[in-house]
Amino acid sequence: MAHKSRIGVVCIDCRTQDLSQATAFWSAMLGMRGEIDERGKYTVFDGHAGHPKVLLQAVDHAPRVHLDIETDDMNAECARLEGLGATEVARMRDWIVMEAPTGHRFCLVGPQGADWPGAAAEFEGGTGA
Repeated sequence: MAHKSRIGVVCIDCRTQDLSQATAFWSAMLGMRGEIDERGKYTVFDGHAGHPKVLLQAVDHAPRVHLDIETDDMNAECARLEGLGATEVARMRDWIVMEAPTGHRFCLVGPQGADWPGAAAEFEGGTGA
């Protein structure tokens, strides 16, 4: 069984408890209105078309940018990427945090875009889950 994956989100991690200032800056920079979610954890921007989309995330660690990789089979994609040298860091509620051999962190998430699977690449091996 095959599975698919693609870059779905460029996530801008902001070390803050309040995304208001970050949202104001990135909204002006991107020319899109940003809306903070009800938990105050994420800012989603309107006017997004195509992929990847941009998301702000309130975090406790140093600011950085990471990729969210959309996939229709997180377990199969995790196994495939481990075979390429990546390391599983943690399993969260609905995603898996990974680290590339280069030290860059990224997350495996379920399909996020309305156009899924769009131009997602297809890989052999899947769990069907």
